[in-house]
Amino acid sequence: MAQIQFSVGITEPVVPDVKLTRSRTGQQSTASFYFDKPAILGNDVTEEVTGMYMIDEEGEIITREVKAKFINGKPAALEAMYIMNSPAEWDRFMRFMERYSAANGLGLQKAE
Repeated sequence: MAQIQFSVGITEPVVPDVKLTRSRTGQQSTASFYFDKPAILGNDVTEEVTGMYMIDEEGEIITREVKAKFINGKPAALEAMYIMNSPAEWDRFMRFMERYSAANGLGLQKAE
């Protein structure tokens, strides 16, 4: 089963909005995640969130690019970015996303 966890060891039940971009050559790609009101922010987590882990039967994909978004001084969202620097990293990420999408009822919508 594919899941997303944060560095504090909590599996996030909130399904993020995910946006993908890819260079024309396919050598570099970016996945941007936006978690609106994630459960991790509602927990009494005292540790700093320093990473996001995408976990499935193939292993872990890790990114350290995680930022909290605050509204009126209160945490409201988490944003994460995963940068892929090769077609192999893109393929691995897409296999994870297929599993994660199936587990969470996500669909793909191509930009026009």
